[in-house]
Amino acid sequence: MSEPFDCDSCKESLYGRKYIQVNDVPHCVPCYDRLYANTCQQCKELIEHNSPELYYEDRHYHEHCFRCSHCNRSLADKSFTCQEDALVCNDCYCNEFSSKCVACGKTVMPGSKQLEYGGCAWHEECFVCCGCEQPIGAQSFIPDKGEYYCVPCYKGRFAPHCAHCKESLVQGGVTYRDEPWHKECFLCTGCKVQLAGQPFTTRGEDPYCVKCFSNLYAQKCSACDKPITGFGEGKYISFEERQWHQPCFKCSECSVSLVGAGFFPDGTKIFCKTVCEQTFV
Repeated sequence: MSEPFDCDSCKESLYGRKYIQVNDVPHCVPCYDRLYANTCQQCKELIEHNSPELYYEDRHYHEHCFRCSHCNRSLADKSFTCQEDALVCNDCYCNEFSSKCVACGKTVMPGSKQLEYGGCAWHEECFVCCGCEQPIGAQSFIPDKGEYYCVPCYKGRFAPHCAHCKESLVQGGVTYRDEPWHKECFLCTGCKVQLAGQPFTTRGEDPYCVKCFSNLYAQKCSACDKPITGFGEGKYISFEERQWHQPCFKCSECSVSLVGAGFFPDGTKIFCKTVCEQTFV
């Protein structure tokens, strides 16, 4: 008699039957599938020994179950990703999660050249100037009412021109006498310092910084001999042909303020009523 040759699990004879050895221990096919076959992540059925099997991150699939959860296309030999345990092909992922080009409406594929501005995205070739219709690429551009222009087109169409140098003024600048100026062109007539962002005054059509205007044109205070500009010192007092800063308008003897009070001039000096009464009575 021949020696017994049985399945290690069910003990049935394996003579004349197909079997599979595990660590040199024979098993009939049903027992092998029951004991060792993996369960398909998708259909939850056993992946039998003769079925093609795919493996991804500790999960097993029948080959025919390894499909995109959105479009149902096979993912074998295809690029894919996993979203909340669901397999998604690259096309479906891009359609759902990637940006859409605002110009052509198509998906901006990951890894492709794109431009983003103001929360919108464009294919590089779709981001074109509304003037010359040429791709802007990495060049500077200027937005205007939802449209985008390369700098040369914007200057030619919309930009105001500086009242001083007559060149286009694309951004920033100042307005003086209802005309636009580059900041670097709006200068003090005297010392040529930039006036943008600081106090200034004018004489005729010409702008001056406070210092130059004070030195050239401002009246001098009869008390301190400093210019009266209207900047910083506030109001001033004028009497006959003399002027005083308001804080300087005080009695030459006792230094009491004479603003709003009676006073008596005496040559280059002024006196309060009290001092005059004591002196001349």
